[in-house]
Order: sequence, then structure tokens, then C-alpha cells
Amino acid sequence: MNKAFSFMAGALCGALIGGVTALLLTPASGSELKESVVERWETAKQEATTAMEETRIQLENEYRQNIGDSG
Repeated sequence: MNKAFSFMAGALCGALIGGVTALLLTPASGSELKESVVERWETAKQEATTAMEETRIQLENEYRQNIGDSG
């Protein structure tokens, strides 16, 4: 579990750094850049929410299985 968390934290940081670098190096007008940033942010929030919900469900199921096994 700890290794998975560390990996996900590293992947998230890498994605964030890569995204910022790409945005800074991409030639675009201010309004186009702002629109792109907002769109990417909303997509990232949606994906994070989905991943969090899936992980919560998975952990709840594992917990129920462990409780069932010990009871």
C-alpha cells in the first residue's frame, strides 16, 4: 500500500511538472492558454475523483472480505 501511494504521488508530481512545462513552452495566445489550462484542470479533477472513488470502493470491499474472513 505504501509503495503504491509513493508511486502515485511521484506520478502525479511528474505529470504536474510535465504539464506546466508544456504549457509554458507552447506558443498560444493568453485566452487560448487560459481555456486550455481550465479544461485540463477540470479533466484532471474528474479523473482524480473517479480514481479516488474506485479506490474507496476497492478498499471497502477488501475490508468487508477481511472482516468476513475473521468473523
